[in-house]
Amino acid sequence: MAQRHTTSLTLRLRYRVDNLVAGGTGALIGWFALACLAVVVPASTVLVWSDRAAPATLSGRLAAVWVSVGQTLKLGGAIGSPLYVLASVALALVALLFVSTLVGLITTGINGRIMLLRRGHSTVLESGHTVLLGWSDQIFPVVGELVAANANQRRSAIAVLAPKDKVEMEEEIATSLATGVDTGPGPGPTRIICRNGRTTDPAELARVSPRTAKAVLVLPPEGDTGDAQVVKTLLALDAAVPEPGGAVVVAAVRDTRNHLTARLAAGPGAHVLCVDDIIARLLVQTAREPGLSLVYRELLDFAGDEFYTAEAQGLAGRTFGEALPAFTTSSVVGLLHADGGVALNPDPGTAIGADDRIILISEDDDTAVPADASVHVDEDAIVTARPRTPEAERLLLLGWNRRAPLVVEQLDQFVSAGTTLDVVSLADGARLPTPGGTAARGRLEVAFHHGDITDPELLAKLDVPSYDSVIVIGETGHEPLPHGTAPPSARGIDPRLAPETGTETDDRTLVTLLHLRAIGEAAGRELSLTTEMSDDGNRLLAPARAGADFIVSGRLISLLMTQISESPYLAAVFEELFKAEGNELHLKPVADYVRTDREVAFATLVESARRRRECAVGYRLRAEAAAGPAYGVRLNPDKARRIRFGEHDWLIVLAES
Repeated sequence: MAQRHTTSLTLRLRYRVDNLVAGGTGALIGWFALACLAVVVPASTVLVWSDRAAPATLSGRLAAVWVSVGQTLKLGGAIGSPLYVLASVALALVALLFVSTLVGLITTGINGRIMLLRRGHSTVLESGHTVLLGWSDQIFPVVGELVAANANQRRSAIAVLAPKDKVEMEEEIATSLATGVDTGPGPGPTRIICRNGRTTDPAELARVSPRTAKAVLVLPPEGDTGDAQVVKTLLALDAAVPEPGGAVVVAAVRDTRNHLTARLAAGPGAHVLCVDDIIARLLVQTAREPGLSLVYRELLDFAGDEFYTAEAQGLAGRTFGEALPAFTTSSVVGLLHADGGVALNPDPGTAIGADDRIILISEDDDTAVPADASVHVDEDAIVTARPRTPEAERLLLLGWNRRAPLVVEQLDQFVSAGTTLDVVSLADGARLPTPGGTAARGRLEVAFHHGDITDPELLAKLDVPSYDSVIVIGETGHEPLPHGTAPPSARGIDPRLAPETGTETDDRTLVTLLHLRAIGEAAGRELSLTTEMSDDGNRLLAPARAGADFIVSGRLISLLMTQISESPYLAAVFEELFKAEGNELHLKPVADYVRTDREVAFATLVESARRRRECAVGYRLRAEAAAGPAYGVRLNPDKARRIRFGEHDWLIVLAES
């Protein structure tokens, strides 16, 4: 015999109600009508019988009860012949059904519209806005920089499309802007509009109106499939906007092997950045000239001085050398020709065309005002650079990832003959495509050593202080994975191709930096250290000296994409700055340009650099190298400003390698 449930009355009633609701709309309406009658009829009877003015006869009182019930339930409550009463009830029911249906339809429509808006499925009707496609941690610095760039505009908008809840996106962006993390102090006049949708679907892509946008940025998602997502998004964008429009398209891929594919998908007018290539180049440049990462961070951030163009005006027909001192509060660095071509640091004798524009570094686009600074040049303070003989160096690379071979390749183009590079890593793929443990390249001799870079005993044996420069890069595939997951190598995955998450790579880097700091303190010297990181938040935790060189890949690419979206010609500028050939930014001893026993105006350094076919754009003071937030770096100083430099201060110049 089955046992009976011994549940409470409340639970049994709730169960019966659940069964009633599950019976369907018809049963629910019937039971609801009976429940209403069971309440309204007795209550109306009590009201009539307790009323002193109620009819004296029973039939009169029953009629009064009917009138009360009809008025309460909106059934009319008419009195008359049975046919008349039946017709009035029928009409009342029809009216009630019509009104209820109309209210239901209106409510459903409004609720549906609200839900549609909350889901972010409506179309953005904007023109001249910036579109961001995809979602990753890079969204926050990109939004912050766009907000800063549009701070002096009365009306601007940013439209974000990603397969993520609209409300969540808005809350995360608002929180980031409010706290100032990777952003500025609030959106200001810029409106931020989020829409939910797949960036690889042309129909859903149309929700952010890319056809009428001024710029479209395709952000690389996290993970090993991010590049494929970028390529598919670019193809969807081409399908959504088949005719070339006025929008500037900027995208980024991580792996160099996917760069060409993405460029083909983007089309001839778009700009596709390769994260691995740019980060490798900047790592090498900074390792060769410590402090250079600070210069780029200042140059790429809209909050400081950055690249702009100005009309040639009275400089047309004159030479580029004559243009260098022509702007007292801006630093001239090149020419933008009428055909879109860019010439960085051209020969001083190059004639400026009537349609050319001057490329310069300035605080804003309206601060590039012509004002001759040549009157501030002190000829007696200019000196001739002392000859320097290239010397072989000892370099140390700690860690290995997909970008490491590019780092080695770039180093080989910069260093002097006889320079050695020791690579220490646990990665099985830490090898170059040459036989043997030592790979001889053009000028760089590379030796590989198997070891854990987070092991203090191993680092102690390396004699790190004896190296001229140390590069620490994110190492993947060695951290314990959650829930006992096997490492990439055990699952048949090349560690170089494993997903590089900020947590995995930066955690090992932080531990390595902690041990390196202890080694430097024990040796009583400051290590020349360049570090690669994925997350800018982890950079703040790094146990390194103030003003140390950190290359934060996510933030750097975000800044580059934002700058190019605002000024497309900068794609050619940055392409030249980040490659071994051509012109690059350098930190050179001030003593090679001017005397350090007196105060000189910066215009004197500009003139001294011009005679060496270089463009002086700033300086770094050694005495302030550990003092934030600039760490001694001053870009685009006023050329009339006088300063006394020390023997160990640096001049920031744009010059050929």
